[in-house]
Amino acid sequence: MPGNPHFPATAPTAGLSWTGADELGRRALLAEILAQVSREALDADGLEQTLQCIVDCLVRQLPVQIASILLLDEAGDCFVGEVWAGDLLLAPVAPGAWPVTKGASGRCARTGAAQLIEDTDNDPDYLPGHPNVRSEYLVPIRHRRRLLGVLNLESIERDFFTAPVRATFDAVATQIAGAIHLASVVRDLEAANQRLRELSLVDGLTGAANRRAFDLNLHETWARAAAAGLPLALLLLDADWFKLLNDNEGHPHGDDCLRTLAQICRDTVRTRDRQVARYGGEELAVLLPATGLAEAARIAEAVRLRVVERRMPHRASPLMPFVTVSIGVSATRPRPDRDATALVAAADRALYAAKRGGRNRIERRRCR
Repeated sequence: MPGNPHFPATAPTAGLSWTGADELGRRALLAEILAQVSREALDADGLEQTLQCIVDCLVRQLPVQIASILLLDEAGDCFVGEVWAGDLLLAPVAPGAWPVTKGASGRCARTGAAQLIEDTDNDPDYLPGHPNVRSEYLVPIRHRRRLLGVLNLESIERDFFTAPVRATFDAVATQIAGAIHLASVVRDLEAANQRLRELSLVDGLTGAANRRAFDLNLHETWARAAAAGLPLALLLLDADWFKLLNDNEGHPHGDDCLRTLAQICRDTVRTRDRQVARYGGEELAVLLPATGLAEAARIAEAVRLRVVERRMPHRASPLMPFVTVSIGVSATRPRPDRDATALVAAADRALYAAKRGGRNRIERRRCR
């Protein structure tokens, strides 16, 4: 960070500067600086830039050698972040290594009260950041009852922090608290929106991707595979005699079986780039990037065997008293001039061939 001149290079209001100004002029300057802090904070992009704009403005316009904002952790026990401007000649304490038991900033956080240090040489808690600093003012940054951090100002003038100056910095601390709170609200809102977006792509029963998520991923994966010249495979899996299962064992048992089938598929394919989705009803889809027909058939057979081994009761099944699945397998090497739905159509044909062939089996069809 470049050094801060003792006197501002440009005044925020024409004709106004701290040195040489009378009491009325200085009050006008403080009011203008407060307004300028508000404007710059509003124009900033994100919390960190907002805080940086504030400390830059204070150092630029006033005889303040150091301006810093120290942010507290959730518990209020430790400073975990610092934004600063000015001539800080000594290395700042590393965030996370600065407990509130240490320094004048820590005292401000512990007491929750502003701290005026009129002579830094005689304050036992002052941690020097610049050898010429003679006075310091620290203001708690608080939103409602929660202490968020500390605004720290240091000056080479012993008598700089007069009552009007302190009142201005108190107001700046209030603005900082509002900016931090607003950033928190925005962050929480973005997280909630992201969660809603994720939920809109998840099947509520099985926890697998839903049909919408599958369709989106299918077309994106098809385009990537076409660009890279890689194969793409698809499994369509259907629980055999599922209506009989629901009618005889009850819908709660049928739901449990669908959840288990989805989990078996996830456990079998393992890697995250292989998507498991509830395609519709009792049908599941497994999208397998960079996978050829032979490997896809091996995965499908592994799924089929694991379903049989799970021995989920299905006493109405004409095959055996346990849930079984039929699986259609298709694979191709995508091309940009072809549509991804051809892969689904081939897997669907293979699935119905497996059903016609007696169920509890896999069939494969190459998508051409």
